[in-house]
Amino acid sequence: MKTNAKITIDCVRPSEHTVNPYLFGHFVEDIRDHMEAMLAFPLKDMDFESETESKTAVSGSWRAYTNGRNTRYAMEAPAPKHSGRAQRIRILSDDEAYAGITQITSLQGPKDYTVRMVARASIELRYLMIEAVDRRTEETLGQLRVELSSHNWQEYEGQLSITRACADAEIRVYIPAEHPRWVDHVSTGMLWIDHVSMLPVDSIAMVKREVVDMTRELNAGMMRLAGNYISAYHWEHGIGPVLERPVMYNEAWGGWTSKYFGTDEFIRFCRELRVEPLICVNDGSGTPEEAAQWIEYCNGSVDTPMGALRAKNGSPEPYDVRYWEIGNEVWGQWQVGTCTADRFAERTISFAKAMKEADDSIVLLACGHYDQDWNQTVLDLAGEYMDYLTLHLYHGYGPFGMNRDTPAEDRYKAIASYPEWTRHYIRQTTELIRSQSKHSHVKLAITEYNTMYYPNTVRKGLPNEHTLGAAVANAANLNEMIRCSDMVHIGSFSDLVNGWLGGCIRVGDYYADQYCGKEPGWSGLPLEIYGTPTYEVLKLYANRDIRRILPVKAECGTFSVSSHKKTPVELDALPDLDIVAGTNDDGSVITLLIVNRSLGEVRAELELQAFEASGETTVYEITGNFYDDINSVFQPEQIKCKEYGVSAEELQRGYPLRPSSIYALEFRAKPESGGVE
Repeated sequence: MKTNAKITIDCVRPSEHTVNPYLFGHFVEDIRDHMEAMLAFPLKDMDFESETESKTAVSGSWRAYTNGRNTRYAMEAPAPKHSGRAQRIRILSDDEAYAGITQITSLQGPKDYTVRMVARASIELRYLMIEAVDRRTEETLGQLRVELSSHNWQEYEGQLSITRACADAEIRVYIPAEHPRWVDHVSTGMLWIDHVSMLPVDSIAMVKREVVDMTRELNAGMMRLAGNYISAYHWEHGIGPVLERPVMYNEAWGGWTSKYFGTDEFIRFCRELRVEPLICVNDGSGTPEEAAQWIEYCNGSVDTPMGALRAKNGSPEPYDVRYWEIGNEVWGQWQVGTCTADRFAERTISFAKAMKEADDSIVLLACGHYDQDWNQTVLDLAGEYMDYLTLHLYHGYGPFGMNRDTPAEDRYKAIASYPEWTRHYIRQTTELIRSQSKHSHVKLAITEYNTMYYPNTVRKGLPNEHTLGAAVANAANLNEMIRCSDMVHIGSFSDLVNGWLGGCIRVGDYYADQYCGKEPGWSGLPLEIYGTPTYEVLKLYANRDIRRILPVKAECGTFSVSSHKKTPVELDALPDLDIVAGTNDDGSVITLLIVNRSLGEVRAELELQAFEASGETTVYEITGNFYDDINSVFQPEQIKCKEYGVSAEELQRGYPLRPSSIYALEFRAKPESGGVE
């Protein structure tokens, strides 16, 4: 079904406020496989931290690799200053001296990897081999000989050149059969390994180069380091030489907190991307003093204790991290240190005072909620101590009483109503903020947002958060955030890579299925890295030159959402087209962002009041054949943003907007017209 619409842009009344580029930010959290997917290490359990998963006492993802039945494996205390455990292997000469450990992985290639190992060995063991092979063909992909030079703990480093990519590879660390034999007696054939890692030489801050390149295209503005794990995270454990950092259990999500991506790596990642860092401090199990020390570590001069420590760790110049967040979803029972609003307000005051004493130039964010009772208490008691109140706005079936048995079109319409809910919560919170002078200066930071389909605990395949329909909802939500950009300065899409819900960059074929999903590697394409449809939206929006918004109105069709629950927002007569318009600094470019939320094509007539466009209009289009279309390892580019030119005549006749699609139209002023005043 086709409908008609008319869109009118008032080009002579740009907003007084500017749109903050931090609105298009992103979010890094150590959750599920986020770090595993983002970081460039192909091996797991590099410090032998995990319990054995087999009858043989070999750590975690490692397995015994042996030619003899008499080889003995055990877990021991690690080397001094190191963490995890050490893997002990007792190798008998009678077993042809052929034994070690192995791990299944996927390798990129041709590529050079830096191999690091911490080991010690009894004196007759002269060398070992580190070898990469194709598990299916036994083809050798790369080999490195490591000379064992000490009976005491020693760090070894070498380069392993991998000849080609292999989705089903195996890394073997072993004493080879051709090693000279020894007579078996006390303290012979003993090998201890405390650490084994491989890192591609082209990685950046230990992050996959492909992830860095894709993130750079997002033009994020701001990168947030936060999440539930932060409330049990002690930052001092994530600095200094990585091999000497302690292993920390991830109390929020299980498994191990990544000690390889600490403060210094995060800052390097941000600087590589030229984005502003935002760090959330541990207010759950941490203290104000600990938070203040973190700020001093980032911002203090070398004359301060923590600044000197930063310099010792290789960064004498301060990081100048300006944005700091107190508390992540403190109101949630899943949060370490969860508490009442009045208790959190007291905590906010104590943290804010200590943090400002460490650096009075910082900008402070404090944990808010879509529940206004929480916000009222926090603002009344601690509003004068904060610059921003945070909101986390996830949108799914829950508020509508829907589930997977609800008709698909009804579910799609419910998700497409995202901006109406966001508008409701922003308006409520804004009214509350402006109600008293003591906190009327506070602005809003939406530090997490995404679609969240229910039920979200069993995902057999790609979650719905990766569909074109989810991209439509997220684009419309971004439109609302832009419309409210006088109050909303910061946005953080959840998540950046894999992880919790709809990580917009996807690494491999492990789909965050939480508990009942497929094992990584099932597709045969575990090395595929691609973006979701929402990735295309986020990249499109962040790279448009919108500094001031313009009044825009649309005459278009409407749709309704059939909710099984009473909702705080009206769901009748929602406009098919969700639209926002803006202009650049000098008014020479008008950008129109259109989300066609409807299930039919809309032919739109466009009118730009008091603006003479020059030449063709540039159109960016994100579309597909169906709102449930998805990118995957098999079709990583099924939904991509397309760019093309459209003449003024075509636009005047009425431009066709495809169902469930996102558009950006850029109009450039004629040189003599001067653009928007």
